[in-house]
Amino acid sequence: MKKPLTFSTSLAVLSFIAGPALAQTQLLWGETHLHTNLSPDAYVQRNTTATPDDAFRFAKGAPVIDANSRAKLRIDTPLDFVAVTDHAEYVGIPKLIWAGDKRLAASAIGKRFAKMIADGEGTKVFFELVASVNTNQPIAALNTNEIRASIWSESVAAAERHNEPGKFTAFIGWEWSSIPRGQNLHRIVFMPEGGDIAKQFIPFSAFDSDVESEFWAWLDKTSKRTGANFVAIPHNGNISNGLMFPVTNRAGKPIDANYAKTRMRWEPVIETTQIKGDSETHPGVSPNDEFAEFETYEHLIKTDESATGDAGDTRVGSYTRSGLKRGLEFEGKLGVNPFKYGMIGATDSHTGYSTAEEDNFWGKFSLDSIPDNKADKELAPGAFGWDMSASGLAGVWATENTRAAITAAFKRRETYATSGPRIALRVFGGWDYTETDAAEIDIASVGYAKGVPMGGDLTKAPDGKAPRFLIHAVKDPKDANLDRVQVVKAWLGDDGKAQEKIYNVAWSDGRILDIDGTLRPVGSTVDLKTGHYTNDIGAAQLATMWEDSEFDPSTRAFYYVRVLQIPTPRNSTYDAIALGMDPAKTGKAVTIQERAYSSPIWYTPSN
Repeated sequence: MKKPLTFSTSLAVLSFIAGPALAQTQLLWGETHLHTNLSPDAYVQRNTTATPDDAFRFAKGAPVIDANSRAKLRIDTPLDFVAVTDHAEYVGIPKLIWAGDKRLAASAIGKRFAKMIADGEGTKVFFELVASVNTNQPIAALNTNEIRASIWSESVAAAERHNEPGKFTAFIGWEWSSIPRGQNLHRIVFMPEGGDIAKQFIPFSAFDSDVESEFWAWLDKTSKRTGANFVAIPHNGNISNGLMFPVTNRAGKPIDANYAKTRMRWEPVIETTQIKGDSETHPGVSPNDEFAEFETYEHLIKTDESATGDAGDTRVGSYTRSGLKRGLEFEGKLGVNPFKYGMIGATDSHTGYSTAEEDNFWGKFSLDSIPDNKADKELAPGAFGWDMSASGLAGVWATENTRAAITAAFKRRETYATSGPRIALRVFGGWDYTETDAAEIDIASVGYAKGVPMGGDLTKAPDGKAPRFLIHAVKDPKDANLDRVQVVKAWLGDDGKAQEKIYNVAWSDGRILDIDGTLRPVGSTVDLKTGHYTNDIGAAQLATMWEDSEFDPSTRAFYYVRVLQIPTPRNSTYDAIALGMDPAKTGKAVTIQERAYSSPIWYTPSN
């Protein structure tokens, strides 16, 4: 086995900051799932002050004030783009009730909720609101078009104020929060157009319908009427109870080609990692993956114990890798793949602030922004502050930092997910890459010239050739070194069932690959008394050209890259050290290996 390539940091920086002149695309970092005090659950969980304006200012690098702790917050490195995506259901309602809005104060429910909030029972208000969303029975006085339009106008105006083409992109967006019987099927929606288009509609909510096909139909109708080019993103399938990647539609009928085509028209990427855990895979569905156990979050919002998800093991329909595999199976039957997703990460922060850094993590809600609150303040059924992950971010390869260019990158799936660190990752697939291509300073020009980037397609293998992948990963300059690079492959077996295999393809520290393809652990430098670690192990960057020696040209397959960092402290470990307690007593892993997931590249035999 050839030795993987490693280079100096200076070379890595040159390759990745070269921009369009050399690389044709540039790496932009962003957040597509962020809630402010306009989201009902954010407000009742003590985020009473963080507005959309504050969210954008924080992302740009300005200091802000946390609503609950009143501490000063600042992101370590500003973001390039952000979509503020408050829940469409009851948007702004708790804030308006607290402010004594005349439209609500006159109603009996408004008066009762105002008293409950004043008495410190905001969580009970939240659960009443959620219950009506779960059952799709809106409280009429709190769901008027007048209120919805006025709050939407406020959100749109904030994005317009902060959008700076070429410098910072502020997207207009919202969240469609379908949650039938507590099974999370939420979608984030954003658009490249501005306020002139956005003000022509009121965001579609789960009260309009909590069924995906009707949501897509609304996107289609509204797009044709207004010219809005919507992008919808399913989020954290790990709490969907198996419904994120279903085998039947919501009416109980088998998935068909029309369903597949419609879903893929609107949903090019999926949120694979976020605060409520990691959704790449699960040990129960990937038992041979030694790194499958990562930030697993088991706390469903399910409100009806008779809700049993879709079919079989609900984890299969909940996790991205098994969903992608199920997509291959459908494509073999239908000729079209309903789950052909690229990957991104996002926070789903409800503090108003996108914090995905382990040592600068301000919680899911403002309630758990204070470490003292993380052990005993319930945030969701059975879930507490230390159950939350400091994750994630979206890496996007776009031609420029504008709404249109970033949206185009999402639609072609030239995106990837990280659990927080800004690991720079290039992946290309083709038939003619060579080992020397991996050593090129301008690896992107070679990659684009000879193949397709992440999110792309390969078809009909040339005679005698197998797909080759050009991979280049560079550490976050402010974070930990890299442990290894892996290729995750799935293919359609003779029985029509998808199989999977993981290959270690590049690694640090001169380790030797075992005969079975495994690699010994990289080790750890973490000091659990201080939370410090060193980069004495690992590599600043890893690059390789990997060829699939087990390739079958007649078989559908996909490949994506997973990059692992060396071990570093988890956010709960930093909290525990600050509180003077044993990190193990948080009940969470004391160290984690942060990671990045590329969007797949698919191989399809020609018909």
